[in-house]
Amino acid sequence: MTLVNPQFLVETGWLAQHLDDPSVRVLECTVILHPDPDRGYRVESGRAAWEAGHIPGSGFADLPQDLSDPDSALRFMMPPADRFAAGMSRYGVGDGVRVVLYDRAQNMWAARVWWMLRAFGFDDAAVLDGGWRKWTLDGRPISSAPDAPRSARFVARPRPGLFVGKEAVLGTLGDRAACVVNALTEEQHRGTGGVTYGRPGRIAGSANVPARAIVDPKTHAYLPPDELRKRFAQAGVLDAGRVVTYCGGGIAASSDAFVLFLLGHDDVAVYDASLSEWANDPSLPMETG
Repeated sequence: MTLVNPQFLVETGWLAQHLDDPSVRVLECTVILHPDPDRGYRVESGRAAWEAGHIPGSGFADLPQDLSDPDSALRFMMPPADRFAAGMSRYGVGDGVRVVLYDRAQNMWAARVWWMLRAFGFDDAAVLDGGWRKWTLDGRPISSAPDAPRSARFVARPRPGLFVGKEAVLGTLGDRAACVVNALTEEQHRGTGGVTYGRPGRIAGSANVPARAIVDPKTHAYLPPDELRKRFAQAGVLDAGRVVTYCGGGIAASSDAFVLFLLGHDDVAVYDASLSEWANDPSLPMETG
């Protein structure tokens, strides 16, 4: 079984052959999360790790600083179109550029930026399967050289519906044609352990396909297509017409959404605020167990 949309996932061998291609722009998207009992996680930029060693010719995309809404009380929320466009332009991303995204955290941050690019109408982007882990395991070249300035003009062409709010999630509850999917771990889903974002547990009635369970724990590459399809099918996701993914803050959820799109499921959205909003609003239904 193969992917329906394989062009959005590239292997390390392909990228190694295109490092000198001026039309290819490689961006690392890593954010480091440290567990914090008060806020769930403490956020650290991955820039220092990128500076110490990275894929040759790559730049660093600072998601918290440049690609998030500075006016939101919640972290990592979608920024206004002009802010996102300004950030991508500085990174050398625009029409005529092929973007390859990678991270050091099981593809989740790369998938998040990929989903944002798609939401702003940019389709010439791909995730490096396995990211930094697979790149180094495969013995690919590493550099610590600074990023060379790039010139580009990113034009945002927003596509509504790829990120949604709590109203859209509420509208799916009880709808047999829709499915809400939690990308957090099984223990977080059940409310029995792990980091919480307010009330423990899950959105009432939601399924669970952990983002960590759809990658190889050694290489961080996504599982083979037939295994991915099996994981989502077992959770009842593939039978749904409309799917909304969520997690703690829209990051792991983006990896689930990205894989569903690779598998050919077109009607998928990410609940941007996820449990950072839902679990702190007692009027919104949650369950445990």
